[in-house]
Amino acid sequence: MRMWHCLALSLGLLLPAACGKSTSGDLPFAVQLQQVLGSGLSGPIDLQAPPNDSRLFIAERPGRIRVVQGGTLLPTPVLDISSRVYTQGEAGLLSFAFHPQFASGQPFVFVHFVESVTGNQGNIVVERYSVSTSDPNLLDAASAQLVIRISHAANNNHYGGRVAFGPDGMFYLSVGDGGGGGDPSGNSQNATTLLGKLLRLDVSTLPYTIPPDNPVFPGTARNESWAIGLRNPFRYAFDGGQLYIADVGQDQREEIDVVQANSAGLNYGWNLMEGLRCFPNGGQCNMTGLTLPVYDYDHNQGCAIIGGYVYRGAAIPDLRGSYLFSDLCSGWLRSLLMANGVVNVRQAPNVSVGTPFSFGQDGFGEVYVLTSDGRVLQIVKQ
Repeated sequence: MRMWHCLALSLGLLLPAACGKSTSGDLPFAVQLQQVLGSGLSGPIDLQAPPNDSRLFIAERPGRIRVVQGGTLLPTPVLDISSRVYTQGEAGLLSFAFHPQFASGQPFVFVHFVESVTGNQGNIVVERYSVSTSDPNLLDAASAQLVIRISHAANNNHYGGRVAFGPDGMFYLSVGDGGGGGDPSGNSQNATTLLGKLLRLDVSTLPYTIPPDNPVFPGTARNESWAIGLRNPFRYAFDGGQLYIADVGQDQREEIDVVQANSAGLNYGWNLMEGLRCFPNGGQCNMTGLTLPVYDYDHNQGCAIIGGYVYRGAAIPDLRGSYLFSDLCSGWLRSLLMANGVVNVRQAPNVSVGTPFSFGQDGFGEVYVLTSDGRVLQIVKQ
């Protein structure tokens, strides 16, 4: 099977680590964490900003979006939908995204959460909100329009977790496999369900439409899915023409997938594989047609990967082009750099982020870590 993957690499379908070219760098990278906020937030879970905007918008898992302006956390939430947000297990307000033309006349913010309303409890919802005409730091709650609702009632884990716009201007949503151990319903490999997928939608008008160049998976007439075979893709990130997916593993391996952003119809392998290991017992399996991760690590090093961003800020020139990530249990900070067919992973010495909930990126490409105890930490040069 490895021969097939190396052939696929030559065709541009896979990345070099599928052929074993992965290294752990001996040289650490020198950064430190600078506290931006140490209190005032409840369960910070996402941090975003429009390009070149000095404000920091921070989502709180219970169902609020807050704003930091001039270094001060403003007391009035940008949006408060906490009465509608389900927070059991891994649920909550999980992410949000600004319209790509937010600064030039498209005042829309897409908010992604798990619903608590009776009859829809546990379902994944994305809504579009407009900025208030009277206050640029508020979203108009009355402007909410439904983008998508996905049934997810069986378990309160594996929701996926991110909405974002790709370099193609399309809207992407990562969706977990529906929860439970080992994907008991087989959702990830079932193209007829939206669970265990990366979705790609056209939201230029609502209701959404399906882009005509979305892949067509066998056995389904619905083409929202851009990729299948994901377990719990809590965080992913675009960087130029590449897509980085941090997919949380079961109980053995955590993985990072890196592909060309325009690669349609990929199958990332779950629940046939967990990382680079056949699932469930690590024996032999048929990997034909699967896209393997460029990097994975075992549970001696952590328990659940927390994916971040490729660093494109100005403060740490030596870090540009490196993908930053951490682990929920271990709290180390690592970087992954792909260059000349080699994946190089390094770790920042003497840096612990505690229990990271998520990463964030501001309007100038600087990267932050959001922690379980409510802190916002910026990654800065040592």
